[in-house]
Amino acid sequence: MTAGRVSLVGAGPGDPDLLTLKAVRAIRAATVLLVDDLVGEGVLRYARRGARIVHVGKRGGCASTPQAFIEKLMAAEALQGERVVRLKGGDPFVFGRGGEEAEHLRAQGIQVNVVNGITAGLAATAALGVPLTHREHAHGVMMVTGHARGDGASLHWPTIAAAAAQGLTLVIYMGVSTVRSLQAGLLEALPAGTPVAVVQHASLPQQRHAVGTLGGLADLVEEHGLGSPAVIVVGDVLRGMHHAALEAQPMKHARTA
Repeated sequence: MTAGRVSLVGAGPGDPDLLTLKAVRAIRAATVLLVDDLVGEGVLRYARRGARIVHVGKRGGCASTPQAFIEKLMAAEALQGERVVRLKGGDPFVFGRGGEEAEHLRAQGIQVNVVNGITAGLAATAALGVPLTHREHAHGVMMVTGHARGDGASLHWPTIAAAAAQGLTLVIYMGVSTVRSLQAGLLEALPAGTPVAVVQHASLPQQRHAVGTLGGLADLVEEHGLGSPAVIVVGDVLRGMHHAALEAQPMKHARTA
């Protein structure tokens, strides 16, 4: 019996039209698919008839399949000769725990193939019609997670903000549940008027977004009822959108004494 093989496949942000050709080929070839919650429903239309589909939910703030169980199941199926695809939302190596899974599988002599997918941070800004980088506004991108692992593992947001202030677009995954604390930290090194956008369900028909400033970020999330899965974008690449949003708001009359 061969040592087995597993493909870690990025399903992209949800829209099946954003799958890569390599991802489609891998999905069609699979006899067993382990599918995350954030994989768009339309993606599974490419699965072969008779393929076994196992839903292994992984979503912040919700009941999730234990990671150890997923890794054990992948290895067991591969060692039985199945063509296993671990199907993940976005990209498997961008906050998808693909690195942990690849290490576990390789330690058992199982070959791992990685198929990249469009990550939600890229899809979110593309859906808004703005870039992640811009020669005049942003010289790079910083992708971070607002969902830290374990006590004491949280990011030091003032340090992140100081780096972003040097001309980087900040993209925050899984940050809406801790938006007030991350906002407070970012405000220590970034102006309150820094443009922000929050995009929920990027690329899907139910996509929603709101645009504002860092000083009002938490209120923006609450006012619009935005929740997971969502991406928070912070930076000057959003300036055009922010100005347009302000112009679209009704004029507020000053109160007289």
